[in-house]
Amino acid sequence: MSQILPSDGFVDASVSTWTCPFCPLLCDDGPTCAVSRQRLALLDAVADRPEAATPRVAGQPVTLAEALAAATTLLRDAGQPLIAGWGTDVAGARALYRLACASGAISDAGPDAAASDAQSEALRALQDRGGYTTTLAELRERAELIVFIGSWAPDRAPRLLERALQGRADRPPRLVHLGLAGGDDAVPAEVAGDGFCVPVERRVFAVPDAQPAHPANLADLADLADLALSLKLAIDRRPGADPMLATLAGELLASPYAVLVWEPGRLGPHAALVIERLQQVIARLNATTRAAALPIGGAQGMLTAQQVHAWLSGLPLRSRVGPRGLEHDPLRYGLGRLLDDGSVDALVWTGAFPAMPAPDTVLPRLLLVSADVAATPGACGDEAAAIVIPVASPGVQHGGHLFRTDTVVLMPLHPSPTAPIGLAGLPSVARVVGDLLALLEHAR
Repeated sequence: MSQILPSDGFVDASVSTWTCPFCPLLCDDGPTCAVSRQRLALLDAVADRPEAATPRVAGQPVTLAEALAAATTLLRDAGQPLIAGWGTDVAGARALYRLACASGAISDAGPDAAASDAQSEALRALQDRGGYTTTLAELRERAELIVFIGSWAPDRAPRLLERALQGRADRPPRLVHLGLAGGDDAVPAEVAGDGFCVPVERRVFAVPDAQPAHPANLADLADLADLALSLKLAIDRRPGADPMLATLAGELLASPYAVLVWEPGRLGPHAALVIERLQQVIARLNATTRAAALPIGGAQGMLTAQQVHAWLSGLPLRSRVGPRGLEHDPLRYGLGRLLDDGSVDALVWTGAFPAMPAPDTVLPRLLLVSADVAATPGACGDEAAAIVIPVASPGVQHGGHLFRTDTVVLMPLHPSPTAPIGLAGLPSVARVVGDLLALLEHAR
């Protein structure tokens, strides 16, 4: 199977400066990809439906002012609210942080509990051990060997390899996928683009039979952790190293610049262990050559929320503004755990990007959601205790800023020239939350 890069996709001169907000890469050079087309199509499909742009309280249409008044009552009466999702841009995230301070809320980001856990695990690995990371520009300019660990990241970031191979038809990097036996990603045999065709070398790791059995829900994690540890042992040239990994270790040591690419969201519920071991591999390589990591993740505003929360508070997400000040607990304050154990009594969910429905819960809740979610029957759950406010999607109906997957670049967003006219009047998250804050202040 061959993968054709989307560089020959539709390019309209009028959108050449549009930044696509739908995946971790935040591409700003025009060509569309499957993810971009699919997300825009979701909004196009509901543009003429009244429920896509009309606030609701308990399932009944209301004005925005009435919805905000109901939201004020919800937060005023809540004992311990949770602000989750954080699917918005920098301005929206800044407003949500102020709302957390005003309401004493716990904050956690991510389109679902699994994504939230993955971001928290990746951050814990960085806090505990540090790490070596690189940027998309360095990947394109310097990488000679790119190794995808576990999953095939281009499935969720379709233009990753197009950007990595841009301008390198005469000196393309080697591409290797190091995965587990029975992995669920379809890895192509080659990647083709404008004037080049680069093979993808498949390396499959099987955990030795002598390994102790792992519980079923930890099997994938254990295998990935075993893979990372075995690769580290091979880099150290330990006796008995897996022959396939020993060969790859030699190639990594011989490469002037190797990049390991992984997706934190595909490493399992305890990804910190896997990431820590992979960073140990990179540290060993940097003793004699040059290597770095490029994690791919943080889409739908998740990485942006983490950055904004850190610079405003000094602490990551999964923090609470309480009587003793700001408290951070990466385990206790996770979205999934809080909803499961009943630690919160109200939910504020922000999912301004398409295909970001709220978690299924019966809690009283304020849902700031994109038009496609607002207009899809059942996507907001049982609305008897829900306040639904459709909001504009950053980079589609309004401009703003998002952090890219490599964390060092803040990309400007512009309204899409092809945004549905019927959704042009939707308010931004920053505006809705700003108005809500004013009402809360007045209600004190």
